[in-house]
Amino acid sequence: MAKEPEKKAEAGGGSKKKLMMIIAAVVVLLIGAGIGAFFFLNSEEEKPLTPEQEQAELERQAKEVGPMVQLESFIVNILDQGEVRYLKAAITLEADTPETAAELNQRIPQIKDAILLLIGNKTFAELSDLQGRLQLRAELLNRINSLLLVGKVKRIYFTDFVVQ
Repeated sequence: MAKEPEKKAEAGGGSKKKLMMIIAAVVVLLIGAGIGAFFFLNSEEEKPLTPEQEQAELERQAKEVGPMVQLESFIVNILDQGEVRYLKAAITLEADTPETAAELNQRIPQIKDAILLLIGNKTFAELSDLQGRLQLRAELLNRINSLLLVGKVKRIYFTDFVVQ
């Protein structure tokens, strides 16, 4: 019978160890959460620009306009069920350097071919809304830049865009 109190004492000592380990784990977790919160809350977030800062940014971007290459207006048949539809468009390409603009001028037939093939596979629904036009702009930018050996086209501007 004397052995039973010893077992209880040992069991009590074991639970104290478990309790200490749990407390230590909680303290470590709290310290980790505190450090994480500190870095998260102190990270530099983009702050909204003031009207003066927005104006300065627009002026900076306006000064960085690259050489422009205009493509003649063109008409392309587009896909539609039951009706004949077409797109009349004119495009201006903004190059990143004068050398790129010179290459664009040399490759106008290739560029027009790429544009006509891409637009000819679009549907009226795809080209009639803003999202479709933005998608077309991105696809054209990728397609034209894949043709270039020197530099790249920074932006594409639709200077005329009529879908009927």
